[in-house]
Amino acid sequence: MRRLLAPPYRSSDPILWHGLIALVFLVLVLIRIKIPSTPYFDEVHYLPAARRFLDLSHVANLEHPPLGKELIALSIWLFGDSPFGWRALAALFGTLALFSSMRAMWLTGRAGTASVLTGLFVATNFVLFVQSRIAMLDVFMASFLMLATWMVVGAFRQNETARWRLAIGGAALGAAMACKWNAVPLAVLPGLTFLALRVQSARWQALTATRYAPIRGMALWEAALWLGVWPLAVYWLAFQPYAAFADPGPTREGIVALHRHMLDLQQQVLKPHPYQSVWWQWILNSRVIWYLYEVIDGAQRGVMLIGNPVTMIAGLPALVWCLWVGVKEARRDCLGVALLYLISMALWVVAPKPVQFYFHYFLPSIFLSAALALAVQRLWQRGERLIPAAITLGALAIFAFWYPVLSGAPLEDSQSFLLWAWFEGWR
Repeated sequence: MRRLLAPPYRSSDPILWHGLIALVFLVLVLIRIKIPSTPYFDEVHYLPAARRFLDLSHVANLEHPPLGKELIALSIWLFGDSPFGWRALAALFGTLALFSSMRAMWLTGRAGTASVLTGLFVATNFVLFVQSRIAMLDVFMASFLMLATWMVVGAFRQNETARWRLAIGGAALGAAMACKWNAVPLAVLPGLTFLALRVQSARWQALTATRYAPIRGMALWEAALWLGVWPLAVYWLAFQPYAAFADPGPTREGIVALHRHMLDLQQQVLKPHPYQSVWWQWILNSRVIWYLYEVIDGAQRGVMLIGNPVTMIAGLPALVWCLWVGVKEARRDCLGVALLYLISMALWVVAPKPVQFYFHYFLPSIFLSAALALAVQRLWQRGERLIPAAITLGALAIFAFWYPVLSGAPLEDSQSFLLWAWFEGWR
């Protein structure tokens, strides 16, 4: 009876399952990754900017920080200036994001089932998959953030490994911000969390004590170094290649002036886009983006970005449940996932960026998928079978059904999109 009622943290580490899920995901991502053979959607902006880091002629696309474009340039340098070369690192970083999300869930609550379910739901939520097959900045940002989450949670749980984990985690936080500013609200959370937990446990000794949570043996000043100074240093380092450009443009005016210029570009009023959307449409999964829909590479093909209907809809009550039990039962895993979702969504509720798209839901979609994993595990532990099985198998089945328009498969004709465009907002 004791074994049957043992809490989740006594389960064995399912790292082999995590690795298998990540490997299958990578294989599926690589299928037809060279299609389309020409740049599509925002690749038309980021590929030219990445090439400038290779020829060092002039700067381009200063709207965003440089690291994501530098990584696309690295991908081209490693694998060639070809469709595979453009997207290869995106595929690897997407796989890293998936693996990191499973490891972070495991370390948070030692819940093996929830960590495996997190992998299944994140891998099949459509968003990570599509973004792992295109040379855009978002997958690099998300991957660094999930790696940082894995490392910081591990440091809090396994204090003896804290220093090397925070060194990696802090670097990942800085790298995430150096890819896209979307990462900033989440990048400051680890340091604030350390401060809050240290003040809660040490009280008036918080500034000097080292024997208290969340990391015993580490002073507050050292945590500030790893989670504050070090990320900013990594962020700053990402901008240094601009000094080597023959025509550095606005970057010659210094990093402060450059950031003012970048902020102005972020806030500029753009022409309306047919696929633009707002945050509440992302939550309701009601506005699609067709990254591609045309005759190309010998066939009619499409690439559709929307959330997995099962995951995104079932995830909403799961998110509410996570917030409830996180507060009521002090479940740190549930509360953490819910807060990460709300904070990453809050940015877009107040963001001054005039034109927004569904791919801005990338980070919240990961946390929503994790919330669904926790809720499904709880239902299973309570003896429910039908609902957990229906949600899990339904998410996998819908992913399989959608796979042709997630991976650019050949379609029958120009009207084939109607098979997946169930609603007007999905057209």
